[in-house]
This record gives sequence, structure tokens and C-alpha cells, in this order.
Amino acid sequence: MVGALQNLHPILQALLAGIFTWLITAFGASFVFVTKATNQKVLDAMLGFAAGVMVAASFWSLLAPAIEMSKSCALPSWVQAATGFLLGAIFLMLVDKVFPHVHFGYPREEAEGIKTSWRRCTLLVTAVMLHNIPEGLAIGVSFGAVASGFSSSSLTGAIVLAIGIGIQNFPEGFAVSVPLRREGLSRLKSFLYGQLSAIVEPLTAVIGAAAVIYVRPLLPYALAFAAGAMIFVVVEEVIPESQRNGYTHLATAGTILGFLVMMILDVAFKARYNS
Repeated sequence: MVGALQNLHPILQALLAGIFTWLITAFGASFVFVTKATNQKVLDAMLGFAAGVMVAASFWSLLAPAIEMSKSCALPSWVQAATGFLLGAIFLMLVDKVFPHVHFGYPREEAEGIKTSWRRCTLLVTAVMLHNIPEGLAIGVSFGAVASGFSSSSLTGAIVLAIGIGIQNFPEGFAVSVPLRREGLSRLKSFLYGQLSAIVEPLTAVIGAAAVIYVRPLLPYALAFAAGAMIFVVVEEVIPESQRNGYTHLATAGTILGFLVMMILDVAFKARYNS
């Protein structure tokens, strides 16, 4: 896999990685065709797993490289990472307040963002799309960072991040399409809406890669920015949604498992291909 991508331009690499994570989401959403009933315990465990993967990816693939890159700067090495992290969280907070959306399990009357006449299913999908913006940015920035020449960035690390996000996108696609079916949509529409929730990932991956390639000083800020945006999504939405139905221990176990899977994947993959 690494060899096949090495000769491609980083922006094309980021696009392909974003398409990969989108397709994994579609695969997860396709299970709506074979699933007759929704097990809330399974959905909450899946959401917890996704949260764990995102937290681990935020550190191992984004924050740690950003801090390492900042060591050659005149400022303390934590300044760029801390600034980018804070800006990423603020950006997602503002997006969350502006874009109309509603979370699963909440009535339409509790929709967030500006007032709109959008249907409930559209608001539900928009909520998940907001989750996927930082994931796409993280993928793009990671592949764009490879072109920077910093030793802390590698194609292997970018691929690991894409695989990790893809892994958590599978249960995410399932967790979107099945509740939509429960909302009364047909299986086909539930699938289409479920996979559509990840369409932003290839787009934002290209944006992230282009930004750091053509404005190289942005790189440590951009890596930390993506991390801050992902952590905001995890704390603000993913974890609360996984815990609200009472299966707190199961959701927490899913979070720990997701973190472990992403950490092991990162360490093992890099040890094999960077040795």
C-alpha cells in the first residue's frame, strides 16, 4: 500500500484516502439492508469505539507530530500546537452554532444552529457531516505534511491515520443509517443518507493537503487545528450521544477499545514500515 502511493502527488494521496474513508462509511451504512432491528447497546458501543479512535488519532497522528515540528521554532515547542488546537476547537464550536442540525435521539424542536425548515432526516445527516469535517481535514493535513520533509511526518503515519478513521467510519455509517430507518425512511434512502454523511471527507482532505503544501509554515498549526476540531466533536457530541441511553459502561468500554486499536495500529504499522 505504501509503495503504491509513494509516487502520487500528496493532494491526490489525500483525495484517495478521503474516498477510502467515505467508502468504508458507505459499507457500514449498507448494513441497513440486512438489519431488521436496532440494538441500542450495539449502537452506543460503536459510538464509544469511534470516540476512542478519534482521541487516539488526535494525539498520535496530529498533536505529537505538530509538537515535534515546532522544536526548531524560536517559540516554545508547545505554542504552535496549543494555538492550532484551540483554534480548531473554536472553529468547530462556531460551525456547530451556525449550521442547522439535530442529534439522534433528540426531537426536531431541539435542533441547533440557525432556524430552518429542513426535514428532521436532513438535520440528522448534517449533524454527522459536521463530525466528519475534522476527520477529512486531519487526513489531508497528514498527507500534505509528508511533502514538508519533517522527520516526524511520514507516508506510513498518514496511511495509518486514514485506516484508523476508516475503521471508526464503519460503525459510524451503521450508526447513521439504522436510526434513519427507525425514523421511517426506506432502506435505500437510509443507506443513501448514511453514506452521504461522509462525502465531506474527500473534499476537506483535499483542502487540508493543499493548505499545508502551499503555505508550509501553517503545518504544525494545521495538524493541531485538526486535533482540536476532532476532540471538540468527541467531547461535545460523540461521547454524550453514546452515554445518554444508560449503557455507560458499554460505551466507555468501546471508547477504551477504540483508543487501544488506534494506538496499536499506529505503533505496529510504523514499526514495520519505518524500520
